[in-house]
Amino acid sequence: MELHQDLPPLMALRAFEAVARHLSFIKAADELSVTQSAISHQVQKLEQFLNQRLFIRRTRAIDLTPAGEAYYRQIQPSLQAIASATRELRRHDRHETTLRIGLLASFATLWLAPRLAGFNARYPHIHVELLPSVELADVGGGEVDLAIRYGKGGWPRVRTRRFMVETLTPVCSPTFKAQGNDKGPLLMAKSQQPFEWIDWSTQNGVDLSHYPSVMLHDYNIVVEAAVAGQGIAMGRRHLIDRRLKEGALVEAFDTPPFISEIGYWLVTPERPASEAAECFSQWIGEIADA
Repeated sequence: MELHQDLPPLMALRAFEAVARHLSFIKAADELSVTQSAISHQVQKLEQFLNQRLFIRRTRAIDLTPAGEAYYRQIQPSLQAIASATRELRRHDRHETTLRIGLLASFATLWLAPRLAGFNARYPHIHVELLPSVELADVGGGEVDLAIRYGKGGWPRVRTRRFMVETLTPVCSPTFKAQGNDKGPLLMAKSQQPFEWIDWSTQNGVDLSHYPSVMLHDYNIVVEAAVAGQGIAMGRRHLIDRRLKEGALVEAFDTPPFISEIGYWLVTPERPASEAAECFSQWIGEIADA
């Protein structure tokens, strides 16, 4: 019998173990540096794989089902043994290495940094150095080991792989919307590929030629200006999700969310990537799918 046929998805197993240990989706999400909905999704995936309910979900608490408790008791020692063996191998066979990543400051601040603890826990020998800049880092020339870029791809002399698509929705502050300021100004970030508002207006048949615009240095500033009631920003849902949940931003127009080829790309040199870059690429692909 082939082993892989009976092995559940690793991310789902890690999520289940953390929730079972804490008896809390919130604490498990904090430990694994993902959202609570991502943890819930992974647990549901495992329940479907096993065709068993693993948790009893109550209003203010959760409990393991008898099947879930038995499964946890059986797999926990094995997972602990895998973790111990991994730590031992890293301690003896790996040296500290630095991974330099070029990216936009907004992506670093609003999405990546809150999740980096998960990467550091898995790869403690890799020191991540984030190098934020609006300008594109020279990946091929060795300025950085890899880059994370936002756009549609098509950069020359590098390898690219989109790891996460983006959903676009114009947003503004509740006060700004209540004042009826639906004619701008449009808040925009400097970009190598100015496409968001163009693609959105084409998709929704909205003529933006008469809308005034304000060009700002970075998307972080765009978000803060929108929260402060200074205009309408193109909301990148992965980056502004917290602001929407808090109510600091609301949808500016009655249009459906827009998804296109726009997204976040891993950019590596044409030569073979380093081991550290490969580890990071695999990790960010996993959490982007979670």
